[in-house]
Amino acid sequence: MPQHPPPPLTALDDLPAQLAGAGWAVLDAASLARLSGVAAPQLAAWTPLWDALPPDPHLRDGGRYRRRRHGCFVVAGGSVRPVPHRAHWQPVEYNALHGGFERWFEPLPDALVADPAWARLLLALAGVASGLRGEQPWYVEAHPFRIDTEGGIGRPTPEGAHRDGVDLVAVVLVGRHNVKGGETRVFDARGPQGLRFVLHEPFSVLLLDDERVIHETTPIQPLDPDAPAWRDTLVLTYRRGSFQGPDAGEPAAATGAGR
Repeated sequence: MPQHPPPPLTALDDLPAQLAGAGWAVLDAASLARLSGVAAPQLAAWTPLWDALPPDPHLRDGGRYRRRRHGCFVVAGGSVRPVPHRAHWQPVEYNALHGGFERWFEPLPDALVADPAWARLLLALAGVASGLRGEQPWYVEAHPFRIDTEGGIGRPTPEGAHRDGVDLVAVVLVGRHNVKGGETRVFDARGPQGLRFVLHEPFSVLLLDDERVIHETTPIQPLDPDAPAWRDTLVLTYRRGSFQGPDAGEPAAATGAGR
């Protein structure tokens, strides 16, 4: 049974107004399927890919609890174009823990990138980003994550409450196994208003206007300490103008830190 409040869900027809008004929205799996035109079984077919995620080699807190891959795309004119594999980079203003240097991760599996359902998902969320900022090319970074409890605890956001330095963030829950915790917290970047909840439904999604809100997810622990435990997510970020990079003209100041 859920140990924390469930997320306040947004009806798909109300998504533009909810994002414009609050800066965040949560869609259940059925709404994400409807938005993207990707049926639930097609989304669920990707789940085994999370079992093959390699360890994150860049964790600076000494942990071994995070596995991930990384891929980049440009979405424009109704098409999705993969770009040559590149490093993930964030300025220290957004990521005090892992910012300021190039982080190279293993690429996304070819089978995922070539799946027509993948392109439909990226296109659909690009439409959400365009609803916030106007239609334009979107520079998309895809991060499949597995946070496990090796060492007794796993930290989905070791940097704490943060922004990512993009326009739209989509956090898709892929699954939870034998874990407690993992509470999502979303706060207005300009004040104390916020909410907290736990995503439990596979392929439900949290959508964030990254300029307006900060977010974090609390650590996870195993329900059964003698069994493996993990939380799997797919994080997709959409950014105007360019990917983040050391020569991309980053903002001089920002709030919080990122992944």
